[in-house]
Order: sequence, then C-alpha cells, then structure tokens
Amino acid sequence: MQAALETVLSSLGPSAVAVSGGVDSMTLAVFANRLLGKERITMMHAVSPAVPPEATERVKEWAGREGWTLRILDAGEFSDRNYLSNPVNRCFFCKSNLYSAIAGLSDRLILSGANTDDLGEYRPGLDAARDHGVRHPYLEAGIDKQTVRALARDLGLGELAELPASPCLSSRVETAIAIDSEVLKAIHGVERLVSEKLAPQTVRCRVRRNGVVIEMDATSLANADDEKRDALSRSIAGLLPASLSGKPIGFEPYRNGSAFIGVKS
Repeated sequence: MQAALETVLSSLGPSAVAVSGGVDSMTLAVFANRLLGKERITMMHAVSPAVPPEATERVKEWAGREGWTLRILDAGEFSDRNYLSNPVNRCFFCKSNLYSAIAGLSDRLILSGANTDDLGEYRPGLDAARDHGVRHPYLEAGIDKQTVRALARDLGLGELAELPASPCLSSRVETAIAIDSEVLKAIHGVERLVSEKLAPQTVRCRVRRNGVVIEMDATSLANADDEKRDALSRSIAGLLPASLSGKPIGFEPYRNGSAFIGVKS
C-alpha cells in the first residue's frame, strides 16, 4: 500500500495538503513532504471555534519537526449562515468554505486525508471535495484507516499513530441546533474535564434539544457510578454557557454520529 501511495503522490503536480491535525491528514502530510519535498508540497491548516486548540498546536509542532511549508488560515465557515444553521449536511458547507479559502491562497491541487473507511459513512464533505477538484491519495491507493495507522507507525510518528478519531467540535451539536462558538468552547472544556477525571477511551459532549449528554465507551461508562456522575455533572454545569444553563446533564454509551438527526442523502 505504501508503494501505491508513492505512485499516486508522485504522479501529482505541486499540491497543498489540507491538514486538520488528525492522524489521517497528518500522516499524509508527513509522507508527502518526505517523499516530494516542500517545493512540491505545502500544508494548509484552518483555525476556527470548531477546531480544538490542541489540533492546531499539533500541526505547528510537526511543521517545525518536519520542515513543512505551513499556512494557517481562517476558512470562514462561521460567516456562512448555511453552516451555522447546522443542517444534516453541515459538513458540506464546512468543506466548501475550507477548499474555497485554500484555493484563494494557492493555485495548487488540494489533497485530503479521506480514506476508504470514509466511504462507508455519511460524508457530505466528499461532495464538496468533488466540487472543488480535491484529490484523495488514500482513496486512490486503496488505503483504509488501519493502514493509515500502520503507515504512521512505519514513519516513526509515535503517539500520532494512535490518535483517536476526533471530528470537529460542531459534530457534537444535534442537527438544526445553531452552531455557536461559546457552546463549542464549552463542549471542548467538558470533554477535557471528563478526560481528566475518568480517562475514557472515547468521550463526546453532545448538545441536544433535551439537554447535554456525555457519551463514553462502555467500560468507562460502567466505571462511572452515581457518585462520580453527580460530582461530574456539577463540574460540567459550571462550564456551560448561559444558553445551556439549567439543562439536564446525562450519560450514555458512545454512538458514532449520534448528533446527526434527519434524512441523509
């Protein structure tokens, strides 16, 4: 698979990798830069209230380590009413803004870190990628998530290879509840708090119409008895903005994509 990826990347002209800070795009950035050099590969990272600060710091750290040519930009999705209204295809508007912003800064071919596992999920962002002529080297090389992680280990990327999946913070907000930067800041704070207190394998702070729900992997949820949940709920309440004040706080098993409600086409 590594040879196939080399073949795909070597066939491309000067390119810009959209780097989110997750394992997929970070591994692609490292691999492409080492293979082709910074004359042919640049990195583009967008910052916004939906991007956890640690993701941006991770990108900057690895840019320094690897000698990337890195451009930090504002994709502008928080000026897009379609995005802020949080429809079920919100990711389409997010990625459309991202790719438009990158194209406004560079005429290079845009590359994404989408892998074959993404084809089995609802990914409206792939529609935006198609509209903007974005290429997906992993897809073209037939590489799935497991292979991306194996490649990251082969490249000596250490902890980066084991990074858990972490979609943007807006993915925690139930469909049709407007995206708000203060709510996203609180979501991030809550997830960090739960991680510090319980060290779950997976945690998501979901904002729903009927309250705030903390989703965790089954083992961590089972280990959180009533006393721990009550204490944690009090701490969580202190982190919530006025718009969520007084909302009930619950705990449920983690479900991938559970904030997306409605028809997906």
